[in-house]
Amino acid sequence: MKQMQARMRPSSDDPDFDLPGVAPSRQKRSRETTLALLRAGADMLRTRSLAELSIEALCTEVGATVGAFYSRFESKEAYFNALMALAARNGEQRLADMRRPSPDTDLDKLCHIIVSGIIVWMRNHEGVLRAALQHDDTRPDKWTPFKALAKATTERATPLLLPAMGKGRKAAKTRTIAFGFQVVLGTLVNAILNDPGPLSLRANQMETRLAGCLLLLLQAEIDQSTPR
Repeated sequence: MKQMQARMRPSSDDPDFDLPGVAPSRQKRSRETTLALLRAGADMLRTRSLAELSIEALCTEVGATVGAFYSRFESKEAYFNALMALAARNGEQRLADMRRPSPDTDLDKLCHIIVSGIIVWMRNHEGVLRAALQHDDTRPDKWTPFKALAKATTERATPLLLPAMGKGRKAAKTRTIAFGFQVVLGTLVNAILNDPGPLSLRANQMETRLAGCLLLLLQAEIDQSTPR
C-alpha cells in the first residue's frame, strides 16, 4: 500500500488534485477520502475491467458511502478520467525527473535505464492503462494523453541516445530510435492488454529482453554508418 500511496499522491501545492470531474474540497479528511477512492480503484482495476468495477464495492473497500463517492465524482466516467489524469501526470513527472547520464555512459546501459523507467511506470499503473486501452476503440480520445506521453518519452530519450550512437547520419539514427520505441511500447501495450506470453509485464526478464531488443536495433543502425 505504501507504494500505491507514493505513486498516487498529488503534489503538495495541489490539495484539490485539480482533476477533471473531481469536486474540490478544503477539508483534509475529505481530500483523504478522495485519494483513498482513487488508490483503491487503481488497485482494483489490476484484477478486473472498468465495467466490472463496482462503485459499491469500491466504497466498501475504503469505508465510504456511495453518496460520498458521487459528492466527489460526477460519474463513474469522471472517476476514471481522474485515474487516467493521475497516471499521465506521474508519467510526465518521471520524464521531467529523468537526468542526463554521464557522457561516458554506453549505449547498452542507456537502453536499460530508459526501458526500465518505462516499465516501472507501466507496472505502477497497469490496471488503469489496461482499462484505457480496452476503451480505446469506443472512446479513442481517452487514450490520447498516453499517446502524447509515448511521443514525449521518445523525444526525451532521443538526445540521450544519439551521442552514444556516434557521429553522422543523425536523421537516420533518430528514425531508428523512434522505431525502437515503437517496438518497446507496442510490446508493453500488448503485454498489458493481451498478455500473450512468453513474458508478462511483471516478468523480471521483460526489462532485460526489451532493453536488449532496443540495443540491437540501434546497434544495427550504427553498423550501417560505420566505415568498413
